[in-house]
This record gives sequence, C-alpha cells and structure tokens, in this order.
Amino acid sequence: MKIAIKLFAGLRDRAGTGDLTVELPGGATVADAINAAQHNAPIEWIAPTILMAAVNNEYVDFTSALADGDELALIPPVSGG
Repeated sequence: MKIAIKLFAGLRDRAGTGDLTVELPGGATVADAINAAQHNAPIEWIAPTILMAAVNNEYVDFTSALADGDELALIPPVSGG
C-alpha cells in the first residue's frame, strides 16, 4: 500500500524534503511508516524520540494501523519564545 508522508519543521530539513511516498505491506503501522521514511528520503535521517503523528488529520499513536492512501503527518517538538 502507498502512504503519503508530510514532514514538518526540522524534520523537513533533516530529510531534505517535506513530502514522501512510501510503499508498505498491508497491516503496517505508523512506526513502520516512520522507519521507511527515514530510509527513503533524499537524506537519511533519524526520527526524534518525541514525535507527534497524525493520519488523515487525526492524531494517532505509533501502533495505529495504516490503510492504502493514508496521509501521515510527522510533527517534531517545537519551541518558541
């Protein structure tokens, strides 16, 4: 199945892109998609230990199952002043 992945803030910089598409087997989870994204971006990157994930605009945990055509957004922690 194909999953579209959107990377935000510092993740986009680390990966060298803000948009990825990964191919995953049926039954794959958010964690599986994050792993695939780390290795399939223009620049290989490592996900931070604290990361928010949303599938189709709904926040989910890393054990959530994905379906073909889902859009996964990965949002790193941000701080401001």
